[in-house]
Amino acid sequence: MITIAIVEDDDRFANIIHDYLNHYSQENNIKFSVKRYSDGYEIADNYKCIFDIIFMDVEMGLMNGMEAAAEIRKFDTDVTIIFITNMAQYAIQGYSVAALDYVLKPVSYVAFSESLKKALSRIGSKKESYININSRDGSYKLKTSSVFWVESYGHRLTFHSAEGDFETTIYTMKEIEEKLQPVGFMRASSGMLVNLNKVSGTQNGHIRIDGRLFPVSRGKKSEFMAALVSRMVE
Repeated sequence: MITIAIVEDDDRFANIIHDYLNHYSQENNIKFSVKRYSDGYEIADNYKCIFDIIFMDVEMGLMNGMEAAAEIRKFDTDVTIIFITNMAQYAIQGYSVAALDYVLKPVSYVAFSESLKKALSRIGSKKESYININSRDGSYKLKTSSVFWVESYGHRLTFHSAEGDFETTIYTMKEIEEKLQPVGFMRASSGMLVNLNKVSGTQNGHIRIDGRLFPVSRGKKSEFMAALVSRMVE
């Protein structure tokens, strides 16, 4: 399922884009989950990292598309943004917010489908996995490959990553373990989930991650070390 946002203040154009998505879905046997926003502020305010593609009108009343895209990029560097505009010069400005493409109004199905095809190809080529983190400061889409380890303190989890430390209370350690185990994470102790790809070595029963040494609990040691050795020889 591909999640798509349509950010368009003109109902007529929004309906056209929605119809084009339905047409493309039927032609290519692909499912879309679509949400409509009527202004840039509506999607940018308390932004949630849940979309794969955003079709963004440029000229809107309260917050224009460029401003909304810049705000979204503070939290989500990966979502594919495609601008819908009747002014070709906006395409150049789109580079500042890493827009994939732009489609000129009036929107033709041919131009729209080509742009959508490009976006879907980009999504399909990604090998990176992500986890969404909701905290008091906002919502973040964090690359799992950037996470060094996850620690639990009571009901709070802290993700230590190359992009910074992120805290959340919406997951349990067990839930995170189930999500991240398929991409190479394993418990080093009851309160620590480790990215095996980030372990640079071992020393006296400890593992080295990001220049720091951490103990592996006695109950986890045999299984953890076996998995680590297997990962290192892959």
